[in-house]
Amino acid sequence: MRTAAEPRPSYVERRPLILTLDMHGQPHRWVNWQHALFYYSKNLVAWDAGEHRFTFYGGMSRLTGTRSMLTANSIIAIKGKALPARSLIQVPPLSNRELFHRDRHICAYCGDEYSVQKLTRDHVVPVSHGGQDTWMNVVTACRHCNQRKAGRTPEQAHMLLLYAPYVPNKAEYLILSNRNILADQMEFLARHLPTQSRCRA
Repeated sequence: MRTAAEPRPSYVERRPLILTLDMHGQPHRWVNWQHALFYYSKNLVAWDAGEHRFTFYGGMSRLTGTRSMLTANSIIAIKGKALPARSLIQVPPLSNRELFHRDRHICAYCGDEYSVQKLTRDHVVPVSHGGQDTWMNVVTACRHCNQRKAGRTPEQAHMLLLYAPYVPNKAEYLILSNRNILADQMEFLARHLPTQSRCRA
């Protein structure tokens, strides 16, 4: 199935993910274009938004000679039961990729920005001291600072923690987990970010 996009055809090559919402506009998850077309074809899209529209072409009809096509928006709300209010503040899964994005690839101890290959996950309270592997106890650290801190707390290592860890909400996690977010999707998700989010910067 060929695709065409408006207003920028270049987006088609990247096959951007579609942002899905519940009926009340709460961010839900990313889906690929095939999944989005399934929602449209089954009449499960309650409403859509966003500036980008993607047209997908199918085969030719033997009866009419016309070509089938479906158009999907970059943001779609799905019919059905609304997500519970707590879904926006549920703790998302922790991974290095999302952690480094949360902290903007900046070491929490020296303050320098690094590539992914030079970053590590540091436990503020070391696991050996009873610290847990959770969003509230991990920060991004360069390899040098992590080795220097070793199995100590920042206070024990005399290393100042430059920023505080926090738990991303659902909207922020969706931003952190997608590398190719369209501008209209980013604008929508930004309205749901917590005040402490570093995605606001």
